Amino acid sequence: MKQTLTPGKWRHLKQTSTDEHIFTILAFDQRGSYRRMLPEGTSYEQAVQIKREIVVALSFHTSAVLLDPIYGLPSALDMSGTSGLLMSLEKSGYSGDSTYRQLAFTDGWTVSKIKRMGASAVKLMVYYHPDTGALAEELEETIRQVAQECQRYDMPLFLEPMSYSLQAGVPKESAAFAQTRPRVVRETARRLGGLGADVLKLEFPMDAAFDSDRSAWQAACAAISEVCQVPWVLLSAGVDFDIFEDQVRVACEAGASGFLAGRAIWKEAVVMSPAERQHFLATTAVERLRRITDIASRLARPWTDFYAPLAGSDTWFQSYEDWQADA
Repeated sequence: MKQTLTPGKWRHLKQTSTDEHIFTILAFDQRGSYRRMLPEGTSYEQAVQIKREIVVALSFHTSAVLLDPIYGLPSALDMSGTSGLLMSLEKSGYSGDSTYRQLAFTDGWTVSKIKRMGASAVKLMVYYHPDTGALAEELEETIRQVAQECQRYDMPLFLEPMSYSLQAGVPKESAAFAQTRPRVVRETARRLGGLGADVLKLEFPMDAAFDSDRSAWQAACAAISEVCQVPWVLLSAGVDFDIFEDQVRVACEAGASGFLAGRAIWKEAVVMSPAERQHFLATTAVERLRRITDIASRLARPWTDFYAPLAGSDTWFQSYEDWQADA
C-alpha cells in the first residue's frame, strides 16, 4: 500500500526528481574531504568559488543538487532554477571513537533554516552499523526526531547511512569488511527505512575492489529493495566513474530510484585551473551525467511507486496543519 504524502512533501519530491519521478541528483556537500582534495593554501573564498563553478555548470543537467551550509551558499544562489536543492543538516565528520561513531550537528543550522532558505529537502548523514547496540538505538531515535521535524515543515528527508568497521585493525577498505558489507547495508536499509525518512541514500552493497561478479551485485541490490520500505538512491562514495556507471545500472535494475552522485562526476575538476575546469565540466562531467541519467531514466523505479498525493476535496485545507503557526 502506498503512503500518502502531504502536499508539501509531494511537491518537494517532484522538485528533486525528473518528470518520470527518478532522482538524478548531484552531490557536493563535502566539507572536510573537500578541503583535503584542494591544493595546500587554498583560501576559503577560493574553495567557495571552485564549488560554485562546478555546481553552476552541472546543475542544468541534474534533477537536484545536494549542498552544505559552509561552502555552498553561493552555489545554491547561482545554480539553475530548474534544479531542486537539498541541504545537509549534519556536521561534517563524527564525534567519538572511529569504531563508535556518534552523530554531530552543525551549530546554528536547523531544519527551519533549510526550509526558510528555499531548499527542497533535508539530507542527514549518519555513520551507522546495525551491530552497535545502544549506539544504533540512540541514532535511530535521533533519526526519528529529525524526521518528525521535517514532517512539521513538510520537508522530505533524505537519510544517508554510512557503514564503517567496528574493529580498529580492520579498515572499511579491506577484504574482511567487504565480506560483511552486503549484510550490513541490507540490515541498515531494513532498520532505518521505517523511521520516517522519505528516501534512503545508500552505498553500493558490494565492494568492487574485492568482488566484480555482476550477478552477486544484482542479488545484493535486490536484497536491499526487498526490505527497504521507502525509495532508495545510490551514492557514488568516491569510486571512479566507470565503476559507478556499472553500479548505477545494476542498482536501478534491482529497484533503486536513481542516484545521488558526487566525486565520481566532478572530482578531477577541483584541482584544475579555471579554464581547464570549465572545459572539463562542459565535456567530461556533463557526459558522465548524461550517461548515468539515461540509465536511471530507463531502469530506475519511480518514487511514486511508494507514495501517493493527498486526495483533493473542498475541505482538505481545514485539517492541513499550518506549520508556520507552530514555528
